[in-house]
Amino acid sequence: MRKQKRGGANDRRIRDIPVVIFCGGRGTRLKEETEVIPKPMVSVGGKPILWHIMKIYHAQGFRKFILLLGYKGDKIKEYVRNYPLYANDFTLKHKRKGSTLEQKGVAEDWEITCLDTGLDTQTGGRLKKAKALVKAPFFMLTYGDGVGNIDLSALLDFHKKKGRIATMTAVHPPVRFGEVVFENGDVRAFREKPDPIAHRTEHLINGGYFVIDSRIFRRMPDKQDLVFEKDVLTKLADDGELAALPHRGYWQCMDTIRDTEVLNEAWKSGKAPWKVWK
Repeated sequence: MRKQKRGGANDRRIRDIPVVIFCGGRGTRLKEETEVIPKPMVSVGGKPILWHIMKIYHAQGFRKFILLLGYKGDKIKEYVRNYPLYANDFTLKHKRKGSTLEQKGVAEDWEITCLDTGLDTQTGGRLKKAKALVKAPFFMLTYGDGVGNIDLSALLDFHKKKGRIATMTAVHPPVRFGEVVFENGDVRAFREKPDPIAHRTEHLINGGYFVIDSRIFRRMPDKQDLVFEKDVLTKLADDGELAALPHRGYWQCMDTIRDTEVLNEAWKSGKAPWKVWK
């Protein structure tokens, strides 16, 4: 992955590009976790997956985040508001005249806007509500449940080169099942956990990391039931306004409890492929 030059013109350009993150879904396939917290707050290595996603962007120069909240959005607001306490050790001194809190500063110089987009609003409707907050020619967009070692600068460059309204990262879906190795009708071996890159399939899916031109808002009606994937992306593709950049590296979404286990195992190994920060 290309490294960003801190303090250079490229870094100043990137730090002003908003990163919009869908954080409002119910995460029904993770019901064991999401009955209590929203999906982006499900833990990977002791940190919400939302934190991991934001760190991927932050490590590559992005500083401004817009979180589109819905289901249990108060939990995300609480985390963002109290992040300095969650991120650091602190000392609380109780005295007769009051209490004092001593803490270190956070490592991330990010700016986070939490936007309540409604409990039952669909993805397209949530994005439309962010229009007034996106004050740049284009913005980054992703979901609050997927990580990868995405080269965001390459994605930006590709988007500008293609000149389309939207560019998405296309990824190989992760291998969810083990496989049987056989020869001449005889089973030779079982591979319970095949390497997700070496054994990936040929077809590509939406990886959820986008660069979007702000002109997209003119194509989106202000409707609560507007679905970004079905109503917006499909129309862009029909009009020749959707580009895709294949990502050949690591990508993993968190749709099920098993996905959560896979991500936590990778983090615990100390070699999480999406950890592009120090």
